[in-house]
Amino acid sequence: MLDFLTEENLQLIYLIVLMIFVGIELIGHVPSVLHTPLMSGANAIHGVVIIGSIIVMGQAEHTVSLILGFLAVVLGTLNVVGGFVVTDRMLEMFKKKK
Repeated sequence: MLDFLTEENLQLIYLIVLMIFVGIELIGHVPSVLHTPLMSGANAIHGVVIIGSIIVMGQAEHTVSLILGFLAVVLGTLNVVGGFVVTDRMLEMFKKKK
């Protein structure tokens, strides 16, 4: 049942956990002024993540791969939509009021 927990897959899991902690640490030290430009870049990156996740789901041999691919699509989509909403709200602040 747990045949996907090979040494290679465990190393990938450790790497992903490490990347999460490093990402949180890096974003936590970014000044507030730079958060919106970073979010725009993250939207572009997550567009690529969504496409890659869909490809992974299409070639999934195990249920775990299918679930992780679906989770990546959902979370990537939430991040892209949230980023566009925040960017839109920020741009509304610069429009002239009637």
